[in-house]
Amino acid sequence: MKKFMDEFKKFALRGNVMDMAVGVLIGGAFSGIVTSLTDNFINPILQLITGGARYTLSDVAGFASNFLSAVVNFIIMAFILFCLLKGINRLIRLGIKKEEAAAPATKTCPFCMSEINIKATRCPHCTSEQPGEE
Repeated sequence: MKKFMDEFKKFALRGNVMDMAVGVLIGGAFSGIVTSLTDNFINPILQLITGGARYTLSDVAGFASNFLSAVVNFIIMAFILFCLLKGINRLIRLGIKKEEAAAPATKTCPFCMSEINIKATRCPHCTSEQPGEE
């Protein structure tokens, strides 16, 4: 079960999946703006042009208020998603740094006990050959 959860975590936090999720959410929020634009601006203008129902100035102000409300909702949704993804990316980076920090960069020479680079084949202090990995 642990292996299954690890695989799911890798899948869910992969860049493409996160990008797709953000795209779907932003698209849903943006559809509210488009719907509001057509319902509150384009349709009334078409009705005025074609001789449909007449709108007063107060009606137009109400339509503008509805549209601005949809735009504000979109901006709030985008800001929340931005903050959420920024936090997720920070957590992912922290996990990666911990994994990278676990790998040692130095080793101890078995002959002179000096600290040397992990990739060294000879000790720079005593010049002894280092035992190879078996």
